[in-house]
Amino acid sequence: MQYRTLGKTGLKVSLVSYGSGGPSKLGQNTGLSSTEQDDLVQHCLDVGINLFDTSEAYGDSEEILGRTFANSRAPRDSYILATKCRYKSGGKLRSAADIKASIDNSLRRLQTDCIDIMQFHVLNSADYFDVVDQHYPVLARAREQGKIRFIGFSEHFMGEGDHKSVTVALKSNPELWDTIMIKYGILNMYADKEALPLAIEHNVGIINMAVIRVKLPNPELLQEQIATWKAAGKIKSDDLPDVNPLGWLVHDKVDSIVDAGYKFAAGHPAISTVLTGTSSVKHMDDNVRALEDPTLPEEDRDRLQQVFGDIDEYI
Repeated sequence: MQYRTLGKTGLKVSLVSYGSGGPSKLGQNTGLSSTEQDDLVQHCLDVGINLFDTSEAYGDSEEILGRTFANSRAPRDSYILATKCRYKSGGKLRSAADIKASIDNSLRRLQTDCIDIMQFHVLNSADYFDVVDQHYPVLARAREQGKIRFIGFSEHFMGEGDHKSVTVALKSNPELWDTIMIKYGILNMYADKEALPLAIEHNVGIINMAVIRVKLPNPELLQEQIATWKAAGKIKSDDLPDVNPLGWLVHDKVDSIVDAGYKFAAGHPAISTVLTGTSSVKHMDDNVRALEDPTLPEEDRDRLQQVFGDIDEYI
């Protein structure tokens, strides 16, 4: 396992990190028993994963992680806990008291005295300044009290294809943010235009999320998406074949398109860690293996950039 520094936090994080959201939600949606959930988290630790991302919005994921770490008796300094709080409820901003209670509830569910990274969940640009004015001071106070160590947010990637919340944050208040969760991958490169360069400039640690789902690993959906972009003029008709459009990436040390996706996602210098949310130990091992060497051939990466680099659409 490779380790990178998570921006200004100074934390050494595993290049592969574990996300307890997504379609699986730590096996809650795939039928894992509590024992199997414990075994999955222990396997993550065994292969060198040390960053675990969760949220109060991910069902019982916080409770599951709290239980599994308590059962594993892993030293607290051997893993990094990142969780998230909703800043809205019923379409309205929550109160400062609600945010404080959210932090305390996450501490209880995770069975820890301190959360390493506390993040606002899917922060969008329209709410950004209200959250900074009303909610950020609550997190800052919790940091002073030793309840959390670092502060960040995850972007609202389904709502803002140009990564506006990230660019607004890093142009307006870069000193406030230790980490940001962003979506960057083969089919979602637009963050490289402005958001990721700003993160490098301000030494903000980037946690890369949802780099594979949903269309990249599904041959039919991938083929349909490429056809859609060709029809819209976003991709030239002769840039990629109509059938198996990314099959040319599979060669030498790249065993699959999924492998290529993980390698591409880890290849940007702004990226500190890449989340995977699988509930399968085999898939976990495949993803870890893919990032033992987190590079694509330069000519393949350049071709991907040429084809997809200007598409500002989230998928």
